[in-house]
Amino acid sequence: MDIRTRPDTHGPAARRLPIVVKGYPRLSETFIAQEILALEEAGFLVEIWSLRRPTDSARHELHKRIRARLHYLPEYLYQAPRRVLAGLLHARQLPGWGAFLSTALRDLRRDPTPNRMRRLGQALVLARELDPELAHLYVHFLHTPASVARYAALLRNGTWSFSAHAKDIWTTPEWERREKIAASRWGVTCTRQGYAELMRLSPTDDPGRVRLAYHGLDLTRFPPPPQRTARRDGHDPQDPIHLVSVGRMVAKKGFSDLLDALAMLPADRHWRLVHIGSGELKDQLKAQAERLGIAGRIEWKGSQPQDGVVKALREADLFVLACREGDGGDRDGLPNVLMEAASQKLAIASTNYAGVPEFVTDGANGRLVPPGDAAALAAVLAELIADPDARERLGAAAFATLVDQFSLDGGITTLKRLLHDSLMDVELTP
Repeated sequence: MDIRTRPDTHGPAARRLPIVVKGYPRLSETFIAQEILALEEAGFLVEIWSLRRPTDSARHELHKRIRARLHYLPEYLYQAPRRVLAGLLHARQLPGWGAFLSTALRDLRRDPTPNRMRRLGQALVLARELDPELAHLYVHFLHTPASVARYAALLRNGTWSFSAHAKDIWTTPEWERREKIAASRWGVTCTRQGYAELMRLSPTDDPGRVRLAYHGLDLTRFPPPPQRTARRDGHDPQDPIHLVSVGRMVAKKGFSDLLDALAMLPADRHWRLVHIGSGELKDQLKAQAERLGIAGRIEWKGSQPQDGVVKALREADLFVLACREGDGGDRDGLPNVLMEAASQKLAIASTNYAGVPEFVTDGANGRLVPPGDAAALAAVLAELIADPDARERLGAAAFATLVDQFSLDGGITTLKRLLHDSLMDVELTP
């Protein structure tokens, strides 16, 4: 059935849109929640299919506003054998079974891992449980979620599109990225660096297959910037300067470099750091802070909902994030938290790496140092700590950049058009 003929009780502008994600909800992926809410407000009827259940105990207020129906695929196949078996039996009757089987066997020969088997099993479940009238899938991340979406679309003779971000672009094998891009209807990505890499792998006869679409920031979700009346310069031990950093405790966020840089600051500069986030390096970073003798100046707040993040940004004098290359070539895109800091006119110190310089220009609306250079970061932090006027100027300039160039509207407009066209044009083959 053509999806245009389906009756809908939510208004004529609504479009039914299944979105596949790796995990939902996640505190570290506000950009996905922001996008889903914007699509709902644009009239799309979203349903979310998640490969994993949440591990965060808290939720952002943003998640509570999303109305999408939420489905969880079996995270581990042995936990839902009946769903997987039912999916397999159903798949053998689908029009794309032969193409799916050929693709699955080819992929397994190149990647004979439990992870690959899990994605194939999840695709079987998705292909069976997804409403058969829904012909187009949209997926966040080009690695494992895109595998599930691609296999399910192949089984159903449907189409799929993707949004690629950071780790999925830089750590997925080249053969897999190239084949996924070729199999997709279209894709978007959120940094010029990521766009250039995906264009390199795109079909030469379809240069428009991948588009650049910044996530931007929905400023209606944030309070107006505060008036920072304090003129802290680090000289008063009773009123130290407030630093804040937000990000998962993983290698690519560069927190080890940040701790080294903080330990290099002059002894007569008094500071305190609030860190928000959790992750696999938590114990290692805390031990490093103890070795460096700075643990008493750091408050590790763990994962926080959005209002907790905003509160920390509003109370801070300076935001710092030392992005660098992570394990296996992993790297950031454009960290959303940079724009969140800018929304509060907070001065930013970061690194000239990945998508960061697409938002921050050194000396104009923030300060950038080479990635992995703790000494350079320490020098910049010392300068900014001592100069409240520079912090005020850079924070105001970052806010202006955000408003002028990185609002939510631009990227969402591109995405709405692409999704609308995809949902209107496709139909499943009986």
